[in-house]
Amino acid sequence: MTPDPSTVHPLLAHERVVFLKPLVAGTTVVVGDFTYYDDPDGATDFAQRNVLYAYGPERLTIGKYCAIATGTRFLMAGADHPSMGVSTFPFTMFGGEWTERTLDLVAGMSSRGDTVVGNDVWFGYGATLMPGVRIGDGAVIAAGALVAADVPPYTIVGGNRARTIRQRFDDSDIERLTRAAWWDWPVELVTAHARTIMAGSPQDIERIATAEGLEQQ
Repeated sequence: MTPDPSTVHPLLAHERVVFLKPLVAGTTVVVGDFTYYDDPDGATDFAQRNVLYAYGPERLTIGKYCAIATGTRFLMAGADHPSMGVSTFPFTMFGGEWTERTLDLVAGMSSRGDTVVGNDVWFGYGATLMPGVRIGDGAVIAAGALVAADVPPYTIVGGNRARTIRQRFDDSDIERLTRAAWWDWPVELVTAHARTIMAGSPQDIERIATAEGLEQQ
């Protein structure tokens, strides 16, 4: 039996673990199946407590099978202040004549755009993502990392500002895994090959995808 991705609490004895997809419906956050967040204090408030400054149209998109540790935060483009002149003070947000005189300046600000996280990404404790970054499939974000730039697939980053620690696989194996895209397999196939997905090689994953006619071009 496999877990139901539409269930908020997949582990009945551990309410600190939640599947995010059913929790973010109706928000500017989109999350794929089986991506979970772990937090002993208010895990169900992820969209309010961990997705910050989501005032604009920009979206946070997170793929499938991601693991997100306690305290991981996603700063959205609403956190940006005007910097076209002398002051970065956000006069516009306080209403009244301040808003009337400055709204056009804020409306004309460029946006860093959507934040996009791939599939099978692991976020360590207390990681922070700046607005508009893109995280590739299979990446690992170390605990406490401040990510201000895009992270390639299957790359481990850490530090403040986050920098590449190492690539998890060589380029040819990353290409194999990208084409195999195991996270898009039917859940029954993922279940049947869960052991291989956890402990096998990129070549093993490629063979399964090829045999099942699921390899992407």
